[in-house]
Order: sequence, then structure tokens, then C-alpha cells
Amino acid sequence: MTNIDSWNPWVAIGFLSTPFLLAVTAIAYSVYLSRCQLDAIKEALKNSRYIYMWGNSLGKRGLIWSVFEISKIAGMVVWPRASIIIGEVNPADLEKFPPYLKRYLIVNMTLMITSLAWIIAQSILLEFG
Repeated sequence: MTNIDSWNPWVAIGFLSTPFLLAVTAIAYSVYLSRCQLDAIKEALKNSRYIYMWGNSLGKRGLIWSVFEISKIAGMVVWPRASIIIGEVNPADLEKFPPYLKRYLIVNMTLMITSLAWIIAQSILLEFG
């Protein structure tokens, strides 16, 4: 394998900075979802226990909590099995969940997972490369 020191400097900067740019994009997208789409998400999941318990405070506890809440809701909608088992989400709500909102949440999860995977891959490559 080649050492990163032998790479073109702009390629090395791009390789090292891309996952952080993806992470910032994912956070900005989560903020967008919490500010503009949260009411529609809460309406779509109105029979779910998580929304019933936290619905009044969702989106009102600050920036960081809004990002965490959207991540939690995205996980419940994209990978619902565990949330159904522990009773956080109603299966009937998931069946009727609007496809456009699900696409928004899938894009959010994809950005986060891609960023994490890239950071792990570059750490491994830099350690053993």
C-alpha cells in the first residue's frame, strides 16, 4: 500500500475531510427535518408510544436534542423491528407512514452511516497504510 504522504495534497485533504463534511451535512439535514418536517412526522406516528410520551417536547428542547430526536425517529422508521418489539412504535402507523417522509429519514440515515463508515475506513487505511 502507498503512504498518504505520497498522495497529491488536494487528494489527501479531500479524502480526510469528506467524512466530516458528510457529518456536518447530516446534522444540518437533521436540523432541517426537526424544524420543517417534525409536525408531519408526529402526525404520521400519532399512535406510537414514543410520540405520545415525548410529542409535546419534540423539537422544543434545543438544537442538539432536535438532532437526537430525529435520529431516534429515523431509526424507528427505517429499522422498525426493535422499536416494535419494545413497543415504542405502532405497526399500523408504520404501514401508513408517508413515503416522502420515509425517504427523508432514509437519506438522513444514509448520510450518517456513510460518514461513519468512511471515518472507520480512513482510520484503518491510515493506521495500516
